[in-house]
Amino acid sequence: MNEQNQISEWYQSTFADFERSLNGEAEAEFHHHRRRALQRFGEIGFPTTRHEEWRFTNISPIAEARFKPVTGEARPPDRSEVGRFFFNTRHRLVFVDGRFAAELSSMEKLPKGVRAGSLAAAVKSRDPETHRFLAQYATDEENAFIALNTAFARDGAFIFVPDGVVMEDSIHVVYIATGMDQSLLTPRNLVIAGTRSQLSFVESYVSLKDGRYLTNAVTELIAGEGAIVEHDKLQNESVQAYHISVIQTHQGRQSSVTSNAITLGGAIVRNNVTAVLDGEGAECTLNGLSLGNGSQLIDNHTAIDHAKPHCESHELYKAVLDGKAHGVFNGKIFVRKDAQKTNAKQTNKTLLLSDNAFIDTKPQLEIFADDVKCTHGATVGQLDADQIFYLRTRGIGADAARDILTFAFATDVVEKIHVEPLKELLGSLVQAKLEKGRKRS
Repeated sequence: MNEQNQISEWYQSTFADFERSLNGEAEAEFHHHRRRALQRFGEIGFPTTRHEEWRFTNISPIAEARFKPVTGEARPPDRSEVGRFFFNTRHRLVFVDGRFAAELSSMEKLPKGVRAGSLAAAVKSRDPETHRFLAQYATDEENAFIALNTAFARDGAFIFVPDGVVMEDSIHVVYIATGMDQSLLTPRNLVIAGTRSQLSFVESYVSLKDGRYLTNAVTELIAGEGAIVEHDKLQNESVQAYHISVIQTHQGRQSSVTSNAITLGGAIVRNNVTAVLDGEGAECTLNGLSLGNGSQLIDNHTAIDHAKPHCESHELYKAVLDGKAHGVFNGKIFVRKDAQKTNAKQTNKTLLLSDNAFIDTKPQLEIFADDVKCTHGATVGQLDADQIFYLRTRGIGADAARDILTFAFATDVVEKIHVEPLKELLGSLVQAKLEKGRKRS
């Protein structure tokens, strides 16, 4: 029996145990998606470095492990244990090892018509929006991790903002891993912003302790005509853990979606962000910051699909790599034949703080329209010796000068976040991560 068959058999047997734990949920309509996705996972298997989209990212440690979903009911941690993961907001959805924790959550005074809570509860209650949108955009035909997520999806965040409603406060979705070794966590998020609505939501992935587990998350975001959405994601899990995520956005006419992704933790991290601009005049902004040290591998794959004319996209991804960290950036801008008057700009910048850190970067343009303005570029470098010298002539020590310049480079992305409490939290987290990297190097 070859390795792929062994992996497939493991997850088949694991699925049988998972299915029994569902009780009545196994009879729900969504369970047909689970079974089909499991079959598809068995057919395509985990990607290897022989696959073009994964040639710089070796996930064999994930494929060779034997992860299992958390099926038992565990006691949620006390608020005193998890308070450091929260920032000040009236709206918070908390999940512990992938299961909704109502006692840690708070959804105060939501505007009329807004629904926010557990996706599992929404599916069970036959919410019409889950039937219409769930698993319709993040498809598993060619992506093994989407298939694995769908097969074992049990809960996640469900957010629905009706037409014309403006959410003044952000919704903070917090995924807390207890750090159990070999656990498989499969958060599934469905976010729908109606016509001319406004929404800001934050995804945080954190862990209580170090552990070797796999977070395999999928977020589907649908922005209706004229909707304005900001989506911020913070990944700060155990440095022994693995994190694979898919963010799939679909935009209507004149909509605006901004996605800011900050990656700090994880042994192997792969962030897949795909935006489809499927309405004339839509605008998309993708920003990302990765901080890696030790032997971390952080891979950011983005794709912006300009499907309709008069759309704009702006992309800035930065990485700071120290120690033996390995970064990957692959950004594709795709302009379809009828997407005339497209305006797209993509920039990737990497700062290497050690001789052993490195990055593989591949910005791409695929243009099938003739009246467009598209640019892309990538830079890789080290700290400017002249700038360090200038700071040192002002009485600043070498380490402090290095930290000032590195922090300024990194926080350029953090400053683009509009959720002030999150921005303050990220500033301290970024500084702590950089200081830790310097001490290890």
